[in-house]
Amino acid sequence: MKTVFAFSTLPRPSRGNLRRLCAVAVAALALLQLVPDAPAADAGRKPNVVFVFADQWRAQATGFAGDPNVRTPTLDKLATRSVRFGMAVSTCPVCSPYRGSLLTGQYPLTHGVFLNDVCLNNNAVSLAQAFRGAGYRTGYIGKWHVDGHGRSSYIPRERRHGFEFWKVLECTHNYNQSFYYADGDAKLQWEGYDAAAQTREAQRYIREQAGQGPFLLVLSWGPPHDPYLTAPQRFADMYQPDKLKLQPNVPDGTEAVRKKVAGYYAHCSALDDCLGQLWATLRETGIERDTIFVFTSDHGDMLGSHGRFNKQVPYDEAIRVPFLIHWPQLSERERVIAAPFASPDIMPTLLGLCGVEIPKTVEGLDFSKHLRGGPAPGGGAALIACYAPFGQWTRKGGGREYRGVRTERYTYVRSLDGPWLLFDNQADPYQMKNLCDDPQSAALQKELDALLQRKLRETHDDFQPAAKYIEKWHYVTDANGTVRYAP
Repeated sequence: MKTVFAFSTLPRPSRGNLRRLCAVAVAALALLQLVPDAPAADAGRKPNVVFVFADQWRAQATGFAGDPNVRTPTLDKLATRSVRFGMAVSTCPVCSPYRGSLLTGQYPLTHGVFLNDVCLNNNAVSLAQAFRGAGYRTGYIGKWHVDGHGRSSYIPRERRHGFEFWKVLECTHNYNQSFYYADGDAKLQWEGYDAAAQTREAQRYIREQAGQGPFLLVLSWGPPHDPYLTAPQRFADMYQPDKLKLQPNVPDGTEAVRKKVAGYYAHCSALDDCLGQLWATLRETGIERDTIFVFTSDHGDMLGSHGRFNKQVPYDEAIRVPFLIHWPQLSERERVIAAPFASPDIMPTLLGLCGVEIPKTVEGLDFSKHLRGGPAPGGGAALIACYAPFGQWTRKGGGREYRGVRTERYTYVRSLDGPWLLFDNQADPYQMKNLCDDPQSAALQKELDALLQRKLRETHDDFQPAAKYIEKWHYVTDANGTVRYAP
């Protein structure tokens, strides 16, 4: 109607001009027929978020990262179609502190979970609460480990930090006899290998939610955290310990060490298979384009490097994690982000990508504008820390409080006694040459120390002995600095 009215108000065109106008109109209509409908998220619908994270999966242990042993075909393919943080860092590389930061966007000295098996308070607006405030439905499946009331205890709704759908256990690493609670206090059991069963439940949830409005789903797997030798046999059969190529910084290449590493890789391959099923479900339900699909881990695993297993230490094997964001609307091809990205940055970045208001309680940085081509926040460094050594990181075994920075190239760490570690990770990727107090590196050390001090000021970290923070939060620890917990 508007087009007819517009023509009726113009002076009568000549016959030749009229033919040309008609030809233009026909061409325009043809073009409109060729342009596909805009995807739902481009039309104002907020994207879904499926956030998947493993426990203790180090950044190096993928095919796309160059590991010569591990088989991760799904992740390798996903990486070619994702934005990847090449320097994703676990700020405090141990289970509960990471999870506290994921759920609040805060640093551990603020949310208080700087040890395992303590309870995360409700002082901050949580990840799920922020998404719910924007109209999202929220679900959590798998390992929780921020409740602190016993690893097998029921977690009531008021301590779930805004998650509605719930199939969760506080913590277990018995992957083949794994329990969980749903909405009630009846203890239920996952069938078989728990990561596979949890993945099937996540697929069911996605199918149920698809097309019903935006949702946030967090899936938290327990593997590849030790015990290493418990992956399904078909994945264990993929690795022969004597054929593995260990990193140069692994001093002990005995059969026992090799068996552990092989078992770790078997878990990784099992999870890779699970991830492939999830990705297929996003495609099958037609919501892949409208879903931010994230894969990462809470921290890494030393796997014999520098003579250690597990985490808490400031070496790359413990602090660096894989981090892929697959969202076709953001990028359809592999793109690597070099800027260091820390655990507290996850929540604000996801909220920023989804156009959801970031709560004032958040301390982490929003990288969403950087992912869209803007400048990187963070000053080129991520903070790494151990606020209170505990458990496997005992003081007798060298455990100590530390603060440090990981830049794109360097690692610099101070303990309470002063400068401790300095590595040029470009020249020394296995961190075998400590340059701390080397006269030739004095200027670099001074520069990195100033950067660390700035990070500590920005995060209100006064870098005190662990006892001060333990006393402040009224935690009770044993001789190894560990909070005792009920199994």
